[in-house]
Amino acid sequence: MRRLLIFIFLLSLSIITLWWPVNDSACNFESFLASKTTKFQVQASKVVVQPWLGKHKSYGIFMIPNEYKQSPFFVLTVKGAGSYCSRQFGYKKNFDDIFAQPGTYLVRKFIRTRTSVRLILQGLYFQLNDKNNWTLTFPQPKAD
Repeated sequence: MRRLLIFIFLLSLSIITLWWPVNDSACNFESFLASKTTKFQVQASKVVVQPWLGKHKSYGIFMIPNEYKQSPFFVLTVKGAGSYCSRQFGYKKNFDDIFAQPGTYLVRKFIRTRTSVRLILQGLYFQLNDKNNWTLTFPQPKAD
């Protein structure tokens, strides 16, 4: 009986952890995405979805024009996983054998491991692994 209760507890904890919605975005992305302001969008150059290898193994790599380095934020949208607002930090010239073209830089954006596991369990692995389903949206830079 005790083993059954422990099993039920662990199963419940796992389900809650995988399906509990988390929104810790740094901005109000819903109003930004719905607004009629001019936006710049870029699709992922590469997507890696391997959550079974541990944390930080579900991400997209994006090639972004240099003019967006000073952007105050951007919104990552992954079809099926939702949207997440983030501030820029840590841009590079290469990630995972992807090299930035002249006048661009690379950003690697992650989704939560539990989110990618949940989507895979729902049968959405191929949708999640499609780089066309990963988009970064930037506000248009202000004219100087």
